[in-house]
Amino acid sequence: MIRSEPIDLDFSLATPGFFLRPDYAEVLGELRRRSPVHRTADGLVAISRYEDVRSISRDPARFVSGRGVLINDPLRDPAGAGQNTFSILHLDPPLHATYRTLVNRQFTPRAVDRLRDRIRQVVTDVLDAVPTDRAVDFVDTVAAPIPIAVIAEMFGVPVSDRALFRRWSDAVIESTDRSDEERAEELGQMAAFLMDHIDSPRTESNDLLSLLRSCSLDGRPLNRTEIMGFCLTLLVAGNETTRTLIAGGVEALGRHPDQRARLLGDPGLLVGAVEEMLRWVTPIQAFGRTAAVDTEIAGTAVAEGEFVVLLYASANRDETVFGPTADRFDVARPHLPTHLAFGFGEHVCIGASLARLEARLFFEEWLARFPDFALDGPPAYTSSTLVSGAKVMPVRLGA
Repeated sequence: MIRSEPIDLDFSLATPGFFLRPDYAEVLGELRRRSPVHRTADGLVAISRYEDVRSISRDPARFVSGRGVLINDPLRDPAGAGQNTFSILHLDPPLHATYRTLVNRQFTPRAVDRLRDRIRQVVTDVLDAVPTDRAVDFVDTVAAPIPIAVIAEMFGVPVSDRALFRRWSDAVIESTDRSDEERAEELGQMAAFLMDHIDSPRTESNDLLSLLRSCSLDGRPLNRTEIMGFCLTLLVAGNETTRTLIAGGVEALGRHPDQRARLLGDPGLLVGAVEEMLRWVTPIQAFGRTAAVDTEIAGTAVAEGEFVVLLYASANRDETVFGPTADRFDVARPHLPTHLAFGFGEHVCIGASLARLEARLFFEEWLARFPDFALDGPPAYTSSTLVSGAKVMPVRLGA
């Protein structure tokens, strides 16, 4: 049905819940058509087209990360001359490459593939424990435990501390939209938790904390704050994205039974289906950059200091790139062009290979065991300015 009036584009990105609007996809479509470089009611600049998002992502000279990357980033500093070095998310060249190189080799496809058997065992253990005689909350019982178990093992966190590890991992995401007081309390507790693990003797020599403790930068060891910054970044890269991908993929298959049947009939489609889930779900909805100079984007002037928000979900539905079926979930969609669910350019998600492998192994096991699963009511979604995913999703495992 064609609307008689255009959608009102006077919205705020800084208010959690924008991603939950029932007309969210339509709003993004209107942005791409009418206002691809759009100043929002809260003074941010929303970028909605695929090519513009890519262009900004690969131009760190004009669009910097060092003044903040989250919409409600507590470290956002439009006038800042330097850059925060607490997290590699906030680093610009050449320092970014220096820091990222320290852990890159742990997340290459080849390195991650060495975890295949262990990840499959984690998936199997989680699915073995899921009750089959009643509806379950898929997020709490399946989607959340799998990636947190994997990343906890990579950090060398013992099983006895996994509940706390999950709690503080959730706090990383939730804190981006909390008040300064709430944020300080939660992050302070989480920092203490991580520092205890950073300082504790390592029983394994090949976990990530051992690697970081052995790394040197400019001829000196990494300090505790730098190590914790890596930990926080890798928590998001290794946990939140995968959790939301798994839950969103199950929801998509539940809402599109024709696509589920197609995937069940041809398991060879799974690799591409995971890419389509990433495009469709887009776990991280938006990151930002600050214009370092007066410039323009797609012919629209942008002043130095303005914060531009890269709307990945909109880029991933761009009709000029993904064609007239961009608004459809299609497990057989070609791999190219590449979606932007992991970002683009130098800040592309460091945990992308890990998330892909976990998702592929999960869906192999899930569809083999529970091909007739069904959603058992509407999911409840996280209200955030960063992620768009279910926090509760009732699922029945059999018809």
